[in-house]
Amino acid sequence: MKERTKSKVFKVLALSCVLAMAGAVFTGCGSQKQEKEAVKGSLTASGSSALQPLAQQAADDFTAENPDASITINGGGSGTGLQQVSDGSVDIGNSDVYAEEKLDADQAKALKDHKVATITVAAVVNKDLGVKDLTTDQLTKIFTGQITNWKDVGGPDEQIMLVTRPASSGTRALFKQYAIGGQEEASNSALETDDSGTLMETVKKNKGAIGYVALSYLVNEKEVTGVAIDGVKPTLKNTYSGKYNVWGYEHMYTKGEPNKISKAFIDYLTSDDYAQNVEKLGYGAISKMSDKAVKNHEK
Repeated sequence: MKERTKSKVFKVLALSCVLAMAGAVFTGCGSQKQEKEAVKGSLTASGSSALQPLAQQAADDFTAENPDASITINGGGSGTGLQQVSDGSVDIGNSDVYAEEKLDADQAKALKDHKVATITVAAVVNKDLGVKDLTTDQLTKIFTGQITNWKDVGGPDEQIMLVTRPASSGTRALFKQYAIGGQEEASNSALETDDSGTLMETVKKNKGAIGYVALSYLVNEKEVTGVAIDGVKPTLKNTYSGKYNVWGYEHMYTKGEPNKISKAFIDYLTSDDYAQNVEKLGYGAISKMSDKAVKNHEK
């Protein structure tokens, strides 16, 4: 009787060992299947200078994890990026505005929109100017050329210098629509640039200058002030809550469905794991936009 019991115990133990080994093998196989396959190939993106810092940082991080992948990020403005992706000369066209705002209907229809973040746009002035807040009316009159001296809005007796953006700029389109009520900007061709870095340098070097950039260009900035509008500062918190309404979606457009490396890159940038990096660079997470913010923006 004891021998039988020992035999049964031995068989149970043996079976348990076999099952455990099989489970280990199966688990090992499963984990191998779940490992991310390294991405290979190259892609080129162009367009929005406002989106460029985020796109470039994401490209650097992506290629660090995928050494056989190569990504080139160029600026040029939203209109340029959209035209180039439509022509097929780049894989991704970066834009601050919807494609139909820059391209004809047939061209826009052929593109696929990938919203990757939100962008807050701020009017910026030299810190030494001492102007930190403007009303919507004052801001509109400054950018339409009706107010030409800072003393008329509570600042020093200093001539206003407009640093403007070209018509191809998506940032200009956002600022025009949401900051100055759709009014036409009094363009200053002598200081017109679609390079946000150049715009910031011009504002730093000229006390009376005013322009506008994406909030990402104000991260850790000490020489330039982001101007509050009607008492509301241009911050992510105020954008999320709906208090600050000068913002838009950042788009990455592909011509039809994205190729393998483009899809991998866009998925990487918009993943939950990368969201913290998006905010650190001054961009907003789409998932954090309140219903109020979205509704206000649609008016």
